[in-house]
Amino acid sequence: MRISLLLLCLLLSLSGYAQNTANMRAIQIQEFGDPEVLRVQEISIPVPGPGELLVRVHAAAVNPVDTSIRAGRAGGLSGASLPYVPGFDVSGTVTAIGSGVDVFEVDDEVFAMVNLRRGGTYAEYVIILENEAALKPARVSHAEAAAIPLVALTAWQALFEVAKLQPGQTILIHAGAGGVGSIAVQLAKWRGARIIATASDYNHDFLRGLGVDVPVDYRTQNFENFASDVDVVLDPIGGDTQVRSLQTLKEGGILVSIVGLTSEGRNPSRNVRATSILVQPNSGQLSEIGGLIQNGIINPIVSYRFSLEQAPLAHEQSQTRRTRGKIVIEVD
Repeated sequence: MRISLLLLCLLLSLSGYAQNTANMRAIQIQEFGDPEVLRVQEISIPVPGPGELLVRVHAAAVNPVDTSIRAGRAGGLSGASLPYVPGFDVSGTVTAIGSGVDVFEVDDEVFAMVNLRRGGTYAEYVIILENEAALKPARVSHAEAAAIPLVALTAWQALFEVAKLQPGQTILIHAGAGGVGSIAVQLAKWRGARIIATASDYNHDFLRGLGVDVPVDYRTQNFENFASDVDVVLDPIGGDTQVRSLQTLKEGGILVSIVGLTSEGRNPSRNVRATSILVQPNSGQLSEIGGLIQNGIINPIVSYRFSLEQAPLAHEQSQTRRTRGKIVIEVD
């Protein structure tokens, strides 16, 4: 009897029937609100379509955009409609592929950032487009790999695509110990830039270890006293910090914000530039980043790990804004 049941399960799986009817655990938001709205639900496992991968999630990362969407503050940033499964970073194993997929195979270990219009990584399975994924660097765990895609792509696109950071230039990176900042520091160091970064005094040795030349305590020091004739500013904070940062730029310098521009940023009074970006998935860039990780040039930084059921605690920690590196949800 046991053998026949196993055969039946195998046949159902091969026919696609089991996949279409099986359920998975996922964090599903049924209403926007506080972290308590993050609840584990049983929902259907999705089926990959053309150009799509079905990935068994081993780990997902928490980003500030996740908490904004959960609270209903994302505005037009996300296409979130209820019920909604949050999450944009993932590392896991390909379990099925749709038609037209030719880069990946079943059992490949991949990591990815899914489009900000979709989400869905706080779950046991998620659909990823082939052009969003890259092979996971073998040197790091799934938890470490999940901590990389969104923040690394943000830093890469801001520093290299927009600011065109060059060797020997000076860059001011705000919140240098945070998710985006800690990766931006490592990328800027790799590019050969001189790095000034703001963070609390507690994180200064950490920043020096990443490659920062001049750490500045934003609580007790004015960064303007340490940063002048700066070529590039990376701004994940906005507001008054952004306005003051414009004054540190040399003529022709550029500020890149990942949180939007102030009125002063939109109309700078000096011959400097300011722009804002919204990160986009990019499998080619993620593959390059994966190579840097594999070669030990970039190191993922995971400060907190939570289970799927502890997603509310993960969001509470994220909202403190006192996290070094990233927060990760380990799904299995």
